[in-house]
Formats: sequence, structure tokens, C-alpha cells
Amino acid sequence: MGVHKAAGTTEFAQVTRPHELAFDLRRELVACWVTVSNAGGAVIPHGVPLPPLSPRDVEPVLDRVVDALDPQQSRLLVATVQGVLAGWLLLRRDPHPLVAHCGVVNHLQTRTSFRRQGIGAALMRHVPDIARDSMGLERLGLTARSGLGLEDFYRGLGWVEVGRWPGALRIAPGDDRDEILMSLVL
Repeated sequence: MGVHKAAGTTEFAQVTRPHELAFDLRRELVACWVTVSNAGGAVIPHGVPLPPLSPRDVEPVLDRVVDALDPQQSRLLVATVQGVLAGWLLLRRDPHPLVAHCGVVNHLQTRTSFRRQGIGAALMRHVPDIARDSMGLERLGLTARSGLGLEDFYRGLGWVEVGRWPGALRIAPGDDRDEILMSLVL
């Protein structure tokens, strides 16, 4: 796991291979995911039930994410403050040969106790350099759930909305949200 210091006390590290993920960090990633999801966060991947979640719900999905880590295909970017996980995200290359020059950002999460401290924005500011310089990517994409102000957050970081799937996400009966498609040219 490579570490480099950012301004203040936040440190950023990349995990590029499964064996690099320490047991304590794995446990913190699971705890973060559970806490963020149960607090209304938008990260609910395929294979995970709707909240409330427990570690048992998230562990198999995180294991699949970690098992797929590879320096040219998929990496975790983690932010820590005084040695404690503050946030993380997944950066991965699209596996299809027609779009292998594109990457996808998934699972951006800031631990609830670190919210409103710029952790998520700092993680997102690191992504373009890593994607371009370390993975050779030319464009990034992500999807966001409407109704949470996420599109404004990403726009403020230079991302562009390129489309919407109206009502694609059913949060609860009567609560359908758009899935917002966003892009960033590197």
C-alpha cells in the first residue's frame, strides 16, 4: 500500500493488490460501509440488501472488491486521519475492450464522524491523477443518486452530468430517484 501525505493530517493510500489490505483496514472499511449506508448514504451495490445493514451483509461484497484489486484494473484509495479510516473509494478500469480507456469511480464513502471535513472532495481530487498517471485512463465515469445533492458535489469538482435515468432507483415505495450519469475527461 503506497502512502503519501496531503495537507493537514489527512493521509491517502492506494491498495492495489488483495494481499496489501491489512485486516484492521478491512474491518474499518466494513464498519464505514455499514455506518454510511445506515445513515442514508447512497452506496448500495448489487448483492447488498437495503439498509439497515450489518457487517455480515457487506463483508462478501467487500471481499469481491478486494479480490479484484490489480494495479492496472482496480484500486482502493483510502483516506486516514491520525491512523483512522476517514473515507475511501474504488477506482476501476472498465473491463470491456471498447471502453478500456475509461474508468469508473464507485463506493465513495466518508465515515460519518469525518463528514463535512472535505474528505470526500479530497479523495475525488486525487482520483484523476491516479487514473491518468498510474492506470493510463482517459476518462472517468460515475453514477449518483438524485435527491441528495450529489450532482452539485461532483460538479464542483469538475464532473459533468451526461445523462439521467429518470426514476431508475426505487429507494422505497413511492420514492423513486433518478440515477445521474457523470463524466470527467482526464
